[in-house]
Amino acid sequence: MGINLSKGQRVNLGKAMTLALVGLGWDTNQYDGGYDFDLDAAAFLLGENGKVLRDEDFVFYNNLSGRNDAVVHTGDNLTGEGEGDDEVILIDFKKLPDEIKKIAITVTIHEAVQRGQNFGQVSNAYVRVSRRSNENDMIGIEELKYDLMEEFSIETAIVVCEIYRYGNEWKFNAVGSGYQGGLEALCKSFGVNV
Repeated sequence: MGINLSKGQRVNLGKAMTLALVGLGWDTNQYDGGYDFDLDAAAFLLGENGKVLRDEDFVFYNNLSGRNDAVVHTGDNLTGEGEGDDEVILIDFKKLPDEIKKIAITVTIHEAVQRGQNFGQVSNAYVRVSRRSNENDMIGIEELKYDLMEEFSIETAIVVCEIYRYGNEWKFNAVGSGYQGGLEALCKSFGVNV
């Protein structure tokens, strides 16, 4: 069992972590809207300016891998049913270009406005980071976990965490900031052309 973090806490991932598994999970509360919830994880690979440097630096359900396959999304879970991680992002820190200074990990609700959904209807959301022993290790050893305890009443997008370069090391920042405007708002904020 790894370290449990609170919002705003930062922790060094350590030089031993060259391969990481970022698992994201959530449950949806009962509501009478009649639509399933489809939450989507994404990773924005950011340069010094806090923006993506190329289109492939935005890794999500329609672009499952970034440059050099350094960041890989394992696929879209359309329902979030079941136990454990709902979506997984794999990171190979050795393959990340030097110009990538930060990876923002986000979760958005697909078609939130049309379906009348928001993160106030989501509970038990978390992100965890596991150290993988090799490229075939899809479980890893959990190093840290951040449970999002905040109440998000109207938000349709969340920046869950940031993994950022500090000297020659990578650190984890438990962000937990909500936004309105869904994926489009995040894309604009991080410089993705939509």
